[in-house]
Amino acid sequence: MLNGRKTSLNPTSVNHVMSKSIVATFYRFVRFSDPAAVRESIRRSTKEAGSRGTVLVAEEGINGTVSGNRDAIDRVLSAVRSLPGCAGIRHRESLAEEDPFRRMKVRLKREIVTMGRPDVEPLVSTGQRVSPCDWKEVIEDDGVVIVDTRNTYEVEVGTFPGAINPGIESFSEFPAWWKANRDRFEDKRIAMFCTGGIRCEKSTSLVLGDGFGDVFQLDGGILGYLEATPPEDNLWRGECFVFDHRVSVGPGLERGSYELCFSCRRPVSAAERASPHYEEGVSCPSCIGSSDNVRLEGLRERQRQVELARNRGYAHFGSESQPARAGGKRQKMVQP
Repeated sequence: MLNGRKTSLNPTSVNHVMSKSIVATFYRFVRFSDPAAVRESIRRSTKEAGSRGTVLVAEEGINGTVSGNRDAIDRVLSAVRSLPGCAGIRHRESLAEEDPFRRMKVRLKREIVTMGRPDVEPLVSTGQRVSPCDWKEVIEDDGVVIVDTRNTYEVEVGTFPGAINPGIESFSEFPAWWKANRDRFEDKRIAMFCTGGIRCEKSTSLVLGDGFGDVFQLDGGILGYLEATPPEDNLWRGECFVFDHRVSVGPGLERGSYELCFSCRRPVSAAERASPHYEEGVSCPSCIGSSDNVRLEGLRERQRQVELARNRGYAHFGSESQPARAGGKRQKMVQP
């Protein structure tokens, strides 16, 4: 029903009526002896629940982002917590004006967050967990070096003052950066952080395995910090890039001001959207000139369809598509 009027919709349409949806994210490092069986179990559970999203399963654990109504989310989380070693798994929720996913994908992977170092074992050792309320004391200590383990385009959206930016385009580049820069950190205490905590599990494990002792990680990541920290104690500068429909969030996890460039999948600020190089759904200052005329026309046609659907009160499923970013990489909708 739209605006009080009954509406007949074609169930095969690529559009659907916009409605509130719950988006839940979770991860757990745990040793699965049969990850293929875990994948099938989660696949059945998500299908029965009617949820959508992406769940990655590997020998080292599970990592997922799923959406649906309250019942669907509760059923999926119950299924995840019934897995061996996952009873106490934590999750985070947000509301979406429209379902950000078109389908449910449960994939078997080598890693639930790709570092490319199978010798790194978060189940064996990780950094000392620091709660959001104690984080300020740690990072304001003159003897502590702060490292942002995220990708460059994420750091540009926001970070903690004084944090080192490794300048990487994907997490798999972090080990090489660490190897080239480890001597800078000799005899230092190191505090590391990421979006939701999963990348810090591996990065701190890597550093500890390289012989460093005093290594800390922000428990719950930036999202946990922004959710729990009152404004007067908040040291975060800027916004936090997130791998879902919100693009960025601020204090209290309120939706931020960034949008996503559909062409290159990079976050675009309000100032960048005012640039003559920005064309919604087609290009932004980061990727202007990188597409040929055929691709540009395809992007413009897609944007016309998105705007038509928007004017009619529908959500266009094409907005969930993930074209290659500049450099040939793709962003994932699971929270890293």
